Amino acid sequence: MKIAISGKGGVGKSTIAATLSVLYAKEGRKVIAIDADPDSNLADILGVSETPPPLSKLPLVRERAEIVNGIFRVNPKVDDIVERFGVSSRGVTLMVLGTIEKGGRGCFCPESAFLRAFLKHVLVKEDIVIMDMEAGIEHLGRATAKNVDVMLVVLEPSLKAVETAKRIKKLSGDLGLKSIFAVLNKSRGEEEKIKEILGDIPLIGSIPYDEKIIESDITGAPPFEISEDLVRSVKGIKERLDKLIHT
Repeated sequence: MKIAISGKGGVGKSTIAATLSVLYAKEGRKVIAIDADPDSNLADILGVSETPPPLSKLPLVRERAEIVNGIFRVNPKVDDIVERFGVSSRGVTLMVLGTIEKGGRGCFCPESAFLRAFLKHVLVKEDIVIMDMEAGIEHLGRATAKNVDVMLVVLEPSLKAVETAKRIKKLSGDLGLKSIFAVLNKSRGEEEKIKEILGDIPLIGSIPYDEKIIESDITGAPPFEISEDLVRSVKGIKERLDKLIHT
C-alpha cells in the first residue's frame, strides 16, 4: 500500500500519517514513512529521538546525480538510501526529503532528480510507504504519482480546508492519480455537512476532536499512545482503504 497524505497546514496530516504507519507496522509489515512537508513534525509525532538528515542536503546527492557542468543523471543510485539514512521508531522507518532552496545557487536539477528517483524507488520496491505531503504535492510528478495507490486528503471542519481538498484533488487528477479520498479530523459531528460540500470527493472516515491530542503536543508523547479515539478511528480508515484499494 502506497499512501500520500495531504491537506492544508494544521489539519493533522502528520498525526494521521504517523498513526497509519504504526498500525501497519504492528501487522509485521515493513513501513517507510516519508516526511515530504517542509513544515511537518512527523519525527516528533513518531517519537523519533534523532531526526534523520534531509535527503536534499546530503553531500552524496550531487556526487550521484550530477555528471558535469549542469548535466545530471535522471536515475541516480538510490537503493541504499533507506538503509543508510532511515531512522526507526516503533517499527517504522522514517525518511525526510527536505527542501530545495532556490535562492542564490545555480541549477538545482541534481537535488530534484535525486528526490524523484528516491520516491520512485521506494514506491516500487517497498511494502508500505506513507508520505506526509504539503498541500501543493510538489514532490509528486507523473512518474511517482502512478505508483501511489491513494491520495488521502485530511481536512478539518472549515470551508478553507474543503477548498484546499478540492484543489489537491485537481492537482492529483492532473498527475493521473485517481483514488482520492477525504478524512475529516477534529470532528464534532459535521460529517454530513462536509460530505455535502466535498461533492465528488468520498469521505471515508472521521476522527473526533480529542483534548488528549492537544495534550500530546504539550507533553511530547505520541498522540497514538494516549488517544484511543484516534487509534480506533484511524484503524477504521485503514481497513476501508485496504478494502477499497485491493478489491
